[in-house]
Amino acid sequence: MHILRRVIVIVAVTALVLIAAFTGVYLWQQPILLTGTGYAAHNACAGALVAGRDDPATDLPPNPLVPYLQVDLDADAGTATASILGAIAYQNAWYAEGFGCTLADQRPELGEATAIDAQGNPFTDVAAATAPTPEAGAALEQAMGRAFGDELAASDTEALGTRAVVVVKDGELVAERYADGFDAETPQLGWSMSKSVTELMTGMLVEQGVVSLGDDHLRPEWTDERAAITVEDLLRMQSGLEWDETYDLGTPITRMLYLEPDMGAYVASLPLEHEPGSVQEYSSGSTTLLCSVLTERTGLGADLPRQTILGALGLSTATFEPDAAGTPVCSSYLWAAPRDWAALGQFALQEGEWNGEQLLPEGWMTQTLTNVEHDQTDDAGYAMGFRTNMLPDGSLRWPELPADTFYMSGHDGQKVVMVPSEELVVVRMGFTPAADDEPSERQLVADAIAALG
Repeated sequence: MHILRRVIVIVAVTALVLIAAFTGVYLWQQPILLTGTGYAAHNACAGALVAGRDDPATDLPPNPLVPYLQVDLDADAGTATASILGAIAYQNAWYAEGFGCTLADQRPELGEATAIDAQGNPFTDVAAATAPTPEAGAALEQAMGRAFGDELAASDTEALGTRAVVVVKDGELVAERYADGFDAETPQLGWSMSKSVTELMTGMLVEQGVVSLGDDHLRPEWTDERAAITVEDLLRMQSGLEWDETYDLGTPITRMLYLEPDMGAYVASLPLEHEPGSVQEYSSGSTTLLCSVLTERTGLGADLPRQTILGALGLSTATFEPDAAGTPVCSSYLWAAPRDWAALGQFALQEGEWNGEQLLPEGWMTQTLTNVEHDQTDDAGYAMGFRTNMLPDGSLRWPELPADTFYMSGHDGQKVVMVPSEELVVVRMGFTPAADDEPSERQLVADAIAALG
């Protein structure tokens, strides 16, 4: 009996030790696990319910958690749940019409999304499913073929992952091509191209007198040196707030996107590491923080983009997804079909004029594309929401392209490239987590100039 009791005690103590060890390891690793399941839940929800695709899992980048993820999508209920082996680290994404998918413990109250009429969008007539794709000349067809990797080995073509190319010349759609499973109606995620659109949206609000670039004291809790941060500081990535844009599990960018219900409040809580305006450090946090300021100023919440730039340009395929607090995730979460991305590029090329109405302040794009001096920078040529080909030292980022080239750029190979001297807009969308996509994009733009010149 004494031996039995001793065995029971040993087993019980061992079990308690194992439980404690497991609990400790889980609590230690929980943020990393939740980042993985948050990415998976949001990706499944948005891929299926925003983009209308049946294979969103193909957009999961290489990750050691992928084999252990369990993702359950209920399209009728508008929910996606992801977990590790169906047991731990649950994350939920909730779909709302017009607002896309939001990570939250419970379905967020976002209000009703303003309807967007495509009328007034210069590509509306050709966006109908029954309209023919413009006939491109042989040179443009060959250029698009290179951008899709037609001349590459199958494995290299897959790694390049081009999903759409749209070319606009003199305001007219002249060529387009889509990968299997995608077409002119399929919204695609722009990732950090969303920052460029946010800059244009901010310009519209400046024109309306809602906000100005010099506005400071942006958050009521900023009673210290952070009160000096301005709207322009946030747009130019020179706020000085502590940040790490590295897309690894557990970094500030992944914590913001996949763990924080109020992303703007999280970024605002971070301390200063540099004097505002002195150091340029690329930060998705800065752009999402800016949108928390804009939603507060306008009182429009998640509907802010729809009542401003999306609606004004007739971007009927566009969805700007919010966080659980109702703030649009302006750094990362704008979905739009490639033709609507082209319309945004055309709007920037036209310096804010749209259907005869000037929606941006006079000279806004000149200011937008002017680089300023910093003590140090991790992204030379990032001006105000857009990157410029002309770098601050006078050299060209892409020597094969005209000096006035500027562009939007997003994670996994998203680009909208504008060349004012050629009246050209080129859109490239894809899923390129591993390959270097930029050489093919530069070649595509150079080829388009040669073909259309």
